[in-house]
Amino acid sequence: MEKDDLNSLPDDINQLKELVLSTSVHLKNKDKTIVKKQEEIDRLSEIIKLLKHKQFGKSSEKSSDQAELFDEPEVESTEDGELNTSGIEDLEPVQNKPASNVKKASGRKPLPKELKRIVIHHDAPLEERICDCGCQKKHIGDEVSEQLDIIPAVIQVIQHRRKKYACKACEGKIVVASLPAQPIPKSNASPGLLAYIAVAKYQDGLPLYRMETIFHRLGVHLPRNTQANWMIKSSKLLLPIHYLLNNQLLSSGYIHMDETPVQVLKEPGKSPESKSYMWVRKTGDPNQKITLFHYSASRKAKEAQSLLPDFQGYLQTDDYAGYNAVVKENGITQLGCFAHARRKFVDAQKVSPSIKGKVSKADMAVHLIAKLYAIEKEIKDKSIEERYEIRQKKSKAQLEKIKKWLDKSLSGTLPKGKSGMALSYMNNNWIKLTEYIKDGRLNIDNNPVEGAIRPFAIGRKNWMFSDSQKGAEASAMLYSIIETAKENGIEPYEYLRTVFTRLPQAESLEEIEELLPWNIQLLDDTKPNSGED
Repeated sequence: MEKDDLNSLPDDINQLKELVLSTSVHLKNKDKTIVKKQEEIDRLSEIIKLLKHKQFGKSSEKSSDQAELFDEPEVESTEDGELNTSGIEDLEPVQNKPASNVKKASGRKPLPKELKRIVIHHDAPLEERICDCGCQKKHIGDEVSEQLDIIPAVIQVIQHRRKKYACKACEGKIVVASLPAQPIPKSNASPGLLAYIAVAKYQDGLPLYRMETIFHRLGVHLPRNTQANWMIKSSKLLLPIHYLLNNQLLSSGYIHMDETPVQVLKEPGKSPESKSYMWVRKTGDPNQKITLFHYSASRKAKEAQSLLPDFQGYLQTDDYAGYNAVVKENGITQLGCFAHARRKFVDAQKVSPSIKGKVSKADMAVHLIAKLYAIEKEIKDKSIEERYEIRQKKSKAQLEKIKKWLDKSLSGTLPKGKSGMALSYMNNNWIKLTEYIKDGRLNIDNNPVEGAIRPFAIGRKNWMFSDSQKGAEASAMLYSIIETAKENGIEPYEYLRTVFTRLPQAESLEEIEELLPWNIQLLDDTKPNSGED
């Protein structure tokens, strides 16, 4: 300190004390500011690391083996917020399958037996059928090899010839045989063509402009706007089936639910860049598999309420608050998703990995959750009653260990950091996350409905947006029918072709119920054409 600075200090002791106190307060405030800024720097650094990983790193959520190096569910916190594994209770590790000594069968898999076989006979030359001893060799069998062949899509014309009758004596009214009801009246689209276009777009993700090109190569002019109109009209035809499926879904007592963005260009009151949503509901009952899509312009709570009228039972979702109103209003039991909880810790692993001698909280969490999933893998094929008993014995104990570790880990963790956010998510959703062990029918996560969304997400990458609300609604309807057919083990094209053929002629509820996936008898192509040349 300079001499002039010393001379500027007061000589009065009380004034000096006040000056020291003021300086001390000022320094403390500066220290608090520095700490807050450092926390913000750490938080932003984590965000940058995660964004870099998402941009350049692997997209898989599979964790490294770091968390498998220890078996402890509880650890002590060190001063720097990391974890060490010394002096703690050893628990049963996650069971890994031992390496099998049985060599896997190699080579080409046999072709499906149900495929049609075109047999081509090959015979040896006559001179090779004569033995060296002079005798004629006998045919003792065939050496069989198979090749997989494919015939590109064949376009044909179904010609309807309706008999006409007239009276030559009086030239009265002419009688013409009636044409069976068609999926789209006065259209030249057959049930098979409509099914083909629907499956190509909504199952295989082909945009209609590509379909237009494919048809052009086959010698047919079929503009994309015509195809789009056909899909809209086809979706309206499917309404009775969707109505029955929706009733059964709401009465199932257990529903998975999620929502995903979709862009609609021509939507009243919204810009083309704004988000709309596709809501997805899926039954949790493995004996009655139904997946339904619903288009909505918003993600508001009223949409969830409209999709779950009078629903009672279990609802499994993520932590989106839009479901809270219907859960409270209907007295629904809400389940959480351990996959979402785990995913947040996987993100934290990417920005705060374990280092030598210390195990990060993210690694510990992923390891502990892995033990829960190991139990689920063990009971996957067991009965509902057995699943419940094993969960009460094993899963409940593991959840208690996780909760004990969670309570300890919440303190001393940066709340806005990735690890802190993951811990808070698990803590805030703990009741919903643990509800699944109370009933053997329930799932540990919401992955079934996320799997149902995947075909839509793949298609969205190709066609990118819907042109209009009607197009988005048609997409929701056709995705619903196709995904429900697939869930029930039915080939989507054959199902839609059968439905488009028979549904226009159905006149009673019983006839419509016969077209539900678990009741339907698919069209038999082996039957001869009823028409005449």
